[in-house]
Amino acid sequence: MVLFSRLSSSSSSSSSRIAAQNYRLRRRRKWPLSPYKAKWHETFNHQQAMQMIKQSATTSTHLSTLLHSFTIYNCAPTPNAYHFVIKTLARNSQWDQLPPVLDRVERVEKFETPEFIFVELIRMYGNANRIRSAIDLFFRIPNFRCVPSVDSLNSLLSVLCKKREGIRAVPQILLKSQLMNIRIEESCFCILIEALCRIKKVSYAIKLLNYMRIDGYGLDGRLCSLILSTLCEGNDYSSVEVMNFLEEIRKLGFLPKRVDWCNVIKFLVKKGKGIDALAALEQMKMDRVKPNVVCYTLVLDGVIAEDKLEIVDELFDEMLVLGLVPDIHTYNVYINGLCKQNKLEEGLKMLACMQELGCKPDVVTYNTLLLGLCKVGKLSLAMEIVKEMKFKGFELDSRKYGIVIDGLS
Repeated sequence: MVLFSRLSSSSSSSSSRIAAQNYRLRRRRKWPLSPYKAKWHETFNHQQAMQMIKQSATTSTHLSTLLHSFTIYNCAPTPNAYHFVIKTLARNSQWDQLPPVLDRVERVEKFETPEFIFVELIRMYGNANRIRSAIDLFFRIPNFRCVPSVDSLNSLLSVLCKKREGIRAVPQILLKSQLMNIRIEESCFCILIEALCRIKKVSYAIKLLNYMRIDGYGLDGRLCSLILSTLCEGNDYSSVEVMNFLEEIRKLGFLPKRVDWCNVIKFLVKKGKGIDALAALEQMKMDRVKPNVVCYTLVLDGVIAEDKLEIVDELFDEMLVLGLVPDIHTYNVYINGLCKQNKLEEGLKMLACMQELGCKPDVVTYNTLLLGLCKVGKLSLAMEIVKEMKFKGFELDSRKYGIVIDGLS
């Protein structure tokens, strides 16, 4: 009986506590809970609004469509929605409709605008040759509650560096970017050096390369190769200047590749420095870079032009020992060297040899042999060459007839 009494009192007190808790919940709970506060519902509304914008993208005014779509679904426009509208207007070249969109993002919306929107729009302005608009947008970026970085700067630099007129504005842009707390990074130097090389301002490109080192950036092998190539393509620099630049960057750790050595050798030969080209070839081998047929052909041509004929056979044999297969240009250069040494019989043997190896002689090959044979008075052999040329379908032009007539006179 006592036990039953205790159980009854315990049950009664428990019920009282639960009732009190429920009362407190009813008094304090915000009821009913609005379904619009749920995250999934907000996301769904954004998706529906975006779908509506995309469906009407080609038929209506984009800004009004954007605002109407998000109003219908009772949510605020998102950065992605504005990005879609801006991108669509730019792709359709509807540049006159962009300012109202940008003005609304700047003055009405409160979100922090992602920087990638401006990076992309600056690039689109550049593709449309709207350089002034690209510059103005770059300086307006902070107004959109966005902190500009080197990405925005690089986007603008890439646009400006496409043309000489744009490059003139680069110094001013770099100065103002410092006031925007944008630090010039290695990627900026790369864009500028590439642009300077493209317009053949190599001396300025070299200065920027030096500034990169001063600022603590490592030596960029790709930029070194580009500058070296541009130096070799031009006619304003001496062989001494090119070789000094190559030596300086090699000391800093630049390892020239085969294409770099080939550019240097070609430049030296063009400047009439065949022996220097031979020295470059030797340095190339010392650096454990295997020369190709083009390198040997260029050096052969250079030393023959300087009448250093005693090393022609040695160079040709070295190339064969390395397992390199001469092409038609190599054979033509080598046969020219043989003819200059009055080794006409060896030249004729080389003609037969190259045909056996599947390398067909061309007009240059026959002209070289004709000239060599006529110079030493071997006219019968020269006429045999003429017959072979006719048999193989080569037409005798005025130059070839002139060679034969000069030999007969």
